[in-house]
Amino acid sequence: MSFQSEKMSEDPGLRPELNGRPEKPSHIHLMGICGTGMASLAGMLKEQGYGVTGSDANVYPPMSLLLESLGIPVFDGYGPGNLSPEPDMVIVGNVITRVNPEAAELSRLRLPYLSFPQAIRQFAIGDKQSIVISGTHGKTTTSSLIAWILETAGMDPGFMIGGIPRNFETNFKLGQGRYFVIEGDEYDSAFFDKGPKFLHYNPLFVILTSIEFDHADIYRDLDHVVNSFRRLIDLMPTDGCLIANGDDETICREIKRAACRVETYGFGKGNQWQIADMVDSKASTAVEVVQGGQAQTTFETPLFGRHNISNLLSAVVLAHVLGVPQDALFRALKTFKGVKRRQEILGEKKGIMVMDDFAHHPTAVKETVQAVKQKYPHRRLVVVFEPRSNSSRRNIFQAQYAGSFDDGDVMMIREPPMMEKIPVTERFSVGQLVSDLRTKGLEAHCFADTDSLLASLLSGTRAGDIVLIMSNGGFDNLHQRLLKAI
Repeated sequence: MSFQSEKMSEDPGLRPELNGRPEKPSHIHLMGICGTGMASLAGMLKEQGYGVTGSDANVYPPMSLLLESLGIPVFDGYGPGNLSPEPDMVIVGNVITRVNPEAAELSRLRLPYLSFPQAIRQFAIGDKQSIVISGTHGKTTTSSLIAWILETAGMDPGFMIGGIPRNFETNFKLGQGRYFVIEGDEYDSAFFDKGPKFLHYNPLFVILTSIEFDHADIYRDLDHVVNSFRRLIDLMPTDGCLIANGDDETICREIKRAACRVETYGFGKGNQWQIADMVDSKASTAVEVVQGGQAQTTFETPLFGRHNISNLLSAVVLAHVLGVPQDALFRALKTFKGVKRRQEILGEKKGIMVMDDFAHHPTAVKETVQAVKQKYPHRRLVVVFEPRSNSSRRNIFQAQYAGSFDDGDVMMIREPPMMEKIPVTERFSVGQLVSDLRTKGLEAHCFADTDSLLASLLSGTRAGDIVLIMSNGGFDNLHQRLLKAI
């Protein structure tokens, strides 16, 4: 057996009997099990009664502790021996390359295998109605809010989310209801299937929040990204519903191809669902929404910032489409606790607030910095940023980042890690970014490592400051180290 991309893309389900193995597996092995999504899938499989094992090159908390608590054995490192005794099915994470020794053994043994999104469709979505939240930004918060709306309405949804919704304190749930909520990631599925993950999720309802160039390691340019979203739109059945951000010019061009019902939302007056007003208070944001030009309703939410309120409106539109009772919707919006690592306040000591956020794309960084400053206009905002993602470590966004920090008071930027993996001519320059910010009259500093950055934070912050720490990685546990040392 060789790995065939075309065959796997056409047949996302379980393969029939192969080498005498049963169609329904009893032992499933996950390669790359410590990724957030893969660990959650492992938990789902365990909950359904399957025997589950896994392997990974980076077995460390928090995923290692989660898997241990679930009683799932994990091999530290990849090797042929991890497939002995032979499992009935192998799920291959997209961290696995074709030359991985365990992948080579998988091919030699001719074991049935699936990519992560194929497995999600087979074992999690099944015959449920799929709600796919897609777009460059906002997927995690929007998915979490939708899951909470459906849960509050008694609909018992299943879900798989790329962060931890604080209302659930877990990022997966099988659910007994008719709906399954899933983040529609445009990143590729596996080395044998280079199509985006969302093509496997059998979408009936799709929310499309934004389309921008990202994932520079696999996409050539914006047109390449747009083409993936076109394929998602074209997948939708005529009885489906596409809920689209009408403030995004690229989305407005692409939704014309949709064969299903389309609902647009946003701040612009041309949208079917429009945010007419939003008023911040200390505890919440009051949002007035109109539909079709007619006054609709006003609700309260703990979320703040234009990007969050726009994403929240998409969830309101979906709730309307699904017939969620208004009292349940209002209750869910008001009681939504947000998502870990999304504008999450980790603590406040000696008047210094420490906030954690996952932002890394220049647009997400800009929106986050702006939202926090607008929420706390009288506090000094110290922005700490680690460019860590595959795209942010490349100079493709060098100029764009210079416009992402305008609302910050002090910028502290760490040199990117793992730069040896990026070609020299493509590497992002923190020094250049700091120079560009200083040219604009902003205070900005560059740090070679986390230890020197932490020392500067401890000597330079004061009561009243907000320290906003942004990274899509662990940032050497900077958040907790800072809180402990203050």
